[in-house]
Amino acid sequence: MSKIKVRTRIVEIDGDEMTRIMWKMVKEKLLFPFLDMDLDYYDLHLSKRDETDDQITRDAAEAIKKYGVGVKCATITPDKSRVEEYNLKQMWKSPNGTIRAMLDGTVFRSPILVKNVKPAVKNWVKPIIIGRHAYGDVYKNTEMAIPGPGKAEIVFTPAGGGEAQRLTVQEFDSPGVLQGIHNLDSSIRSFAQACFTFAYDQKIDLWFSVKDTISKTYDARFREIFADEYEQNWREKFKEANLIYFFTLIDDAVARVMKDEGGFLWACKNYDGDVMSDMVASAFGSLAMMTSVLVSPHGYFEYEAAHGTVQKHYYKHQAGEKTSTNSTAIIFAWTGCLKKRGELDGTPDVVEFAQKLEESTIETIESGIMTGDIARISEPKPDSPVGTEEFIDAIALKLQKKM
Repeated sequence: MSKIKVRTRIVEIDGDEMTRIMWKMVKEKLLFPFLDMDLDYYDLHLSKRDETDDQITRDAAEAIKKYGVGVKCATITPDKSRVEEYNLKQMWKSPNGTIRAMLDGTVFRSPILVKNVKPAVKNWVKPIIIGRHAYGDVYKNTEMAIPGPGKAEIVFTPAGGGEAQRLTVQEFDSPGVLQGIHNLDSSIRSFAQACFTFAYDQKIDLWFSVKDTISKTYDARFREIFADEYEQNWREKFKEANLIYFFTLIDDAVARVMKDEGGFLWACKNYDGDVMSDMVASAFGSLAMMTSVLVSPHGYFEYEAAHGTVQKHYYKHQAGEKTSTNSTAIIFAWTGCLKKRGELDGTPDVVEFAQKLEESTIETIESGIMTGDIARISEPKPDSPVGTEEFIDAIALKLQKKM
């Protein structure tokens, strides 16, 4: 069988721990036997980021700007224990945060549904898609440990001269901590445009939620820009398409979503989207059953697995023990990337291959062959879950028959 040619380079960003192990298996068993791909490879293993003073992360983001489409494995964002474990120079920032800040845009995350896994929230019958703003807030923050008594201020000095604006944050009388965050009108506007466009294209309602009753300037700016974007560009389109734009406070949105049937896009600020996408993924089945794509207004696309590096399974793997780790989100990161690459290149055979791989993955799970995370909540339950590599091998067999 001749291999399918992927015409334009794909930026491949490798990662850490158990997801790195599965990443290699997916390439060797599900992609390389069928595709002729030219990959622009960046190794974001924690030791490589440390070795290059995190320059490799910035290089990966620049490569996505160059080629337009990238696919990323899960990576470690180090805490103090990781600094000691890997003997790092410093506590490097989140590579996802760095890449997203450079590309801007919105992260859309949607659950991967299979017939034998019912959502934990019984009235959820349609997917709930999370639109996560991918710039600023706590992911591009400045933090300080306050050693003792003193005054903490926010200061803005106009670039063209003029009097600086100063606001007191806190009069400290004892040690504490301080954090500064920011956002940009242009990025918030891009976020709003992306969410309205996505909802309109998918013909689903759009929810948006912040806490502007408490954050009367910062969160209120998000609400103002969304409202302006809706009134200027989308009110009539949504009305004609029988779609709803719904704003409510974030805490009210959380309460409402538990009682809704789903089938809408929920737009969230960066941190809210991080948390809520994991909640939605887990409630629909598993963190490993979630697609994730960063859509930049500049025409860049980055696909990734929505979950972490699966640290506990990696330590078991290192110890020679059998693991049963779900690679579905990794597979769908690659298929999403390939479909977009094929769409941009005008190569329908690449898109068709990606669709067949997705079908093979879902059919494998629905036939009762699944990893431990899905086996626990499947109806009916399988006799026993399969191992990490066995699951990928089963998908490969179904894919070979489709090819």
